[in-house]
Amino acid sequence: MSHWIIAPVVLPAMMAPLIGYVMRHDIVLARVASAASTVALFVIALGLAFWAADGGTHVYRLGDWPAPFGIVLVLDRLSAMMVLLTASLALIVLWHSIATGWDAKGRHFHALYQFQLMGICGAFLTGDAFNLFVFFEVLLIASYGLMVHSGGKVRMQAGLQYVVMNLAGSTLFLFALGTMYATTGTLNMADLAVKVPQIAAEDSGMVRVAAVLLLIVFMIKAALFPVQFWLPGTYSNAPAPVAALFAIMTKVGAYAIIRLHTLAFHPGAEPTKDVVTTWLFPAAMVTLTLGALGVLAARRLMPLLSFSVIGSMGTMMLAVAPVDAYATETALYYLVHSTFSAAALFLLADLVVSRRGSDLLDARPPVLQNGLFAALFFACAIAMAGMPPLSGFLGKLLILDALREPDLMPWAWTGILVGSLVTIVGFARAGSMIFWKSTALKVPEGTEAIQSDPPPAPARGTELAPVMMLLALLVGLAVLAGPATGYMRAAANQLFEPSGYIDAVLAPVEKPEKPEADPQHDAADPLAEEEH
Repeated sequence: MSHWIIAPVVLPAMMAPLIGYVMRHDIVLARVASAASTVALFVIALGLAFWAADGGTHVYRLGDWPAPFGIVLVLDRLSAMMVLLTASLALIVLWHSIATGWDAKGRHFHALYQFQLMGICGAFLTGDAFNLFVFFEVLLIASYGLMVHSGGKVRMQAGLQYVVMNLAGSTLFLFALGTMYATTGTLNMADLAVKVPQIAAEDSGMVRVAAVLLLIVFMIKAALFPVQFWLPGTYSNAPAPVAALFAIMTKVGAYAIIRLHTLAFHPGAEPTKDVVTTWLFPAAMVTLTLGALGVLAARRLMPLLSFSVIGSMGTMMLAVAPVDAYATETALYYLVHSTFSAAALFLLADLVVSRRGSDLLDARPPVLQNGLFAALFFACAIAMAGMPPLSGFLGKLLILDALREPDLMPWAWTGILVGSLVTIVGFARAGSMIFWKSTALKVPEGTEAIQSDPPPAPARGTELAPVMMLLALLVGLAVLAGPATGYMRAAANQLFEPSGYIDAVLAPVEKPEKPEADPQHDAADPLAEEEH
C-alpha cells in the first residue's frame, strides 16, 4: 500500500491551515508556500498517472481497515488522469493569480485555494460514496470563499445564489445516501457494485429512487438542464482566475456520474440499468441548446463564456449518456479539452476586461496590444466552438462517431453541429465588437480624454504566459491525439470491466504473520520459563 495515493489530499490539507494561520499577513510567504505546494502536487499527480498507466487498481486503506468497513482511496487510470488534470490547471491558474495580483485582493485566497484542491482531488480518489459527499462539501465551502474573493455587492448576490443551490444539492445527496444505505447496508462503491444487482424485487424501488436522486445531485454539479441556471451568474461574477479553476468543478459532477454508473449502477444492475440512458441524453441535449443560444444572445463577455461552458458540458454528457465504452472514451477526451479551453478563455477575458474597463460587448477605443489579444481570443474561441485545427474539432468528431445509433444519431448530430455553428457565430460577434469595431473609434483631434485613473499598462509576459500555456496544451492534445485517446480508451475499458476494481478494493487485508516461537530460545530465556 503506497502512501503516495493519499498525498494529493494530505498535501493541500496541511498547507491550507499553515498558510491561513501563519502567512495570511505576508503575501510573499503565502505565494511561495502555495506555489511550492501546487508544484509538488503536480509532480505527485504526474507520478501517480505513470503508476496507474499499467492498468492496475491501487488501493489505500486509511487505518488499514478493510473495505467496506474502512475508508479507501482508489487509484486507477481515470482517477489518476483527473488528478493530473486538476494539478495542471491549478498550477497555471495560480500563476495567473500571482502575476495579475488577484491573490493580493484578500488575505485568505491561497488557503482557500489549497482547500479547494484538497476537495477536488479527494473527490476523484475516494472509493466511498459518503466520502464523495464529504469531499464535495470541502470543495464547495472553499469555492464559496473564492467566489466572493475581493467582495462587491453583485459578487455577493451571485455567491448567495450559488450557496443556496449547492446546499439544496447537498441535502438531496444526504437523502440519497441514507436511502442507499438503508437498502444495501453499504456506501462503498465496490461493495455497492456487488450488492445492488442482488437487491430483492421489493427493495429495488428504493435503490432506484436513490440512484435518481444521486443523478440529480451530480447534474447540479455538472450544470445540466434543468439545474444549470446557477452557473452563468456564478462564473460571470466570480474573479476570473476562480472561474478558470471552476472549469474543473463541473467535471467533478461528470466524473461522479461516469464512476457510479459504470460501477455501482452499471447497465447489468437490474434496478438501475436505464436511469442514465432515460434521463441524461435529453438533459444533455437541452443543455447544449441553452448553452449555444446563451452564447449568441449574451451582451457581456463573461456571461458569454459562462454559457459556452454550459454548451460544452452538454456536448460531453451526450457521449456519457449511452453508457458505452467507446462513447465514454470520446467523452474523456472532450473533458480534458473543454477544461483547458474554458480556463484559457476566462484568463484571457481577465486581461482584456481589466484594460477595457467593462465586459460589455460594445465598441470602445482599442486597448494596448489589441492585435495580440484578438489573436489569442480567436484561438480560444475556435477551441471552445470545436473548429479545426485544435483539439475541440477532434473531440467533437470522436463524439459524433460514437453517437451513430439510429435512435441517437439524428438528435445528437443535429445538436452538436448546429450548436457549434451558433457558438462560433456568437464568438465571432463578440470578437468583432471588442477587437475590430473598436479600432474605428478614435479620440477627436484637439481634445483630451478625461481619465481619473492611470491608463492600464500593457500585459507583461508573465501575465500572458498562462493563456499561451493552455493553448499549447490544446495544440499538444490535438497533435498527440493518438496516444491521448489510447490512454482514454484503456481508462474506459477499465471502467467497463469493473471486476479488477471490485477485487482490489474488497480484497482482505493481509496481516503480518507472527514469528514462530523457538523452543530452545524460550528455554534459555528466564522470562519465557516464568511464563510457562
